[in-house]
Amino acid sequence: MKKVGLTGGIGSGKSTVAALLEQQGLPVVDADQIARDIVEPGQPALAELAEAFGAEILNPDGSLNRAGLAGIAFATPESTELLNSIMHPRIEEETARRFAQAEAAGASAVIYDMPLLVDKGLHRGMDLTVVVDVPADLRVERLRGRGMEPEDARRRIAAQIDDATRNAAADVLIDNSGSLAALESQVQELIERIMRL
Repeated sequence: MKKVGLTGGIGSGKSTVAALLEQQGLPVVDADQIARDIVEPGQPALAELAEAFGAEILNPDGSLNRAGLAGIAFATPESTELLNSIMHPRIEEETARRFAQAEAAGASAVIYDMPLLVDKGLHRGMDLTVVVDVPADLRVERLRGRGMEPEDARRRIAAQIDDATRNAAADVLIDNSGSLAALESQVQELIERIMRL
């Protein structure tokens, strides 16, 4: 089974590309969704986080208080390191399980939707790396349309790996600055390339 890494900066439309690929029958392993799933009530990672950071990171119903955790976990480099030491192994374990699940279901290729694919060097383990690219100004505009303040959008863009570095890692660069029809056309070409892997 071939692994196709899909990434792009915040506001690039990476999720739209993932959805289009999934509509065409390609299984998608979503790193952000995995990070949410592993801290659901009853999951071992949630219990480990509560033990490490205290019960105050839990809501009254036992679910994770994300803002409460962030306030504590990002307060010092040591606490951030502790958070990562709990989350990353669980995320890797669940990611591997979902890849295996896709392979067992007979998938010839799986899409790994991962915002930090290049930042973490994970693109090196992929058979194909796809980067969704949109100029930063247009991304700010789109994020503003979703209710994000422009300064916050620019700060988040600046906190990610720069576009030139991300784009340099691409085997396939998708330009999402145009219409949905133009995007769909590029996704169709991408699917044809994936099928040739």
